[in-house]
Amino acid sequence: MEWSDKQPIYRQLRDLVVERIMDGTFAEGEAVPSVRQVATDYQINHLTVGKAYQELVDSGLLEKRRGLGMYVTVGARANLTADERGRFYAEEVPAFAERVRALGLDMQDVAAALLQQGDKS
Repeated sequence: MEWSDKQPIYRQLRDLVVERIMDGTFAEGEAVPSVRQVATDYQINHLTVGKAYQELVDSGLLEKRRGLGMYVTVGARANLTADERGRFYAEEVPAFAERVRALGLDMQDVAAALLQQGDKS
């Protein structure tokens, strides 16, 4: 893993864990790697990992089980998907629509092209 200077490492790690929950690598109800293991694997400070994990606990995506470690909460993936959909409609769609307008494209033509792309997958 290469860390970017544009964002704190703990946020990048948090985003990585979120991505792994979304893609099913970290399944609901299953343990995530320990703070020490992640710190060793990525050669980062264990406090950095702890901060990332604490943000995930605070947002309800991970839960601490005393003496056992951190686990992905049941419903985490559905919550993330709902959040990402909301963010998509609130942020990405308006930016996309603005780009379409700036390029002078017809929204109906763009919609038709998007539907064609959807048919291919």
